[in-house]
Amino acid sequence: MKVGVVFPQTEIGSDPIAVRDYAQAAEGLNCSHILAFDHVLGANRASRPDFRGPYDHNSLFHEPFVLYGYLAGLTERIGLTTGIIIVAQRQTVLVAKQAAAVDVLSGGRLRLGIGIGWNDVEFEGLGENFHDRGKRSEEQVEVMRALWTNETIRYQGQWHTITDAGINPLPVQRPIPILFGGMSDNVMRRIAKMGDGWLPQFEGFGPDGSTPNEEGRRLIAKLHGYIAEAGRQPGDVAIEGRVKLGTRTPEACAGEVAAWAELGATEVTLNTMGAGLDSPAAHMDAIGKFMNALSN
Repeated sequence: MKVGVVFPQTEIGSDPIAVRDYAQAAEGLNCSHILAFDHVLGANRASRPDFRGPYDHNSLFHEPFVLYGYLAGLTERIGLTTGIIIVAQRQTVLVAKQAAAVDVLSGGRLRLGIGIGWNDVEFEGLGENFHDRGKRSEEQVEVMRALWTNETIRYQGQWHTITDAGINPLPVQRPIPILFGGMSDNVMRRIAKMGDGWLPQFEGFGPDGSTPNEEGRRLIAKLHGYIAEAGRQPGDVAIEGRVKLGTRTPEACAGEVAAWAELGATEVTLNTMGAGLDSPAAHMDAIGKFMNALSN
């Protein structure tokens, strides 16, 4: 089981030294990867009384590709995962280029987690269609994989036209692994058909956190059924669980890692945001206690 950490986007602040120290501390604790959330625009709730999103313009988010370009040169081993890039609100070829650049600069350490998003404010600001984002994302994956594995491509799709052109440099990984976030039936079918991995978010565990509950088992079985329908094997799709620290002890979080392993997860990521930690150093300390609990 590989164990990583969620980069505390909204709580780490804008000091580049703190960002560096956090990443190097996670690597020094033998965390397998850092996973960073993505948001480009934050809505002003004052002018949108019906807005119910979890983040707004007061929420700080470092742009993941820029962040990982920075961390690529400050770390040596730790994986860099986007969790998730809202790919449908971005230009596909540019995402492919940025991802390839991070993969090259990090020596092949990027995993590109993508999703379709929920925030129509961002789609409006970035000039993309909110309503066709799901189906369009499938074509985006096809385009990116083609660009990552060929010097030039010819592609004619519903939303993309590329006439004998390519990106340079190509990534180290050809192609870069693509993970999908999301829980809807359409998303799970998309993962089964074309995903390298799934980044689920569900409370799939019993009261003590150490054993999967029936809902968790049902969702995993549902995904495996869709994978079989797509003519693939369960092992073709990695499952990366999420463990939230909250007010729980490091030992309780470590127990949940075992529950994810029972469900077949290959990676687990600890999220220390929302736990009342008041500094980057406190987040690093929490990671250390969690990793220590795992080893005992």
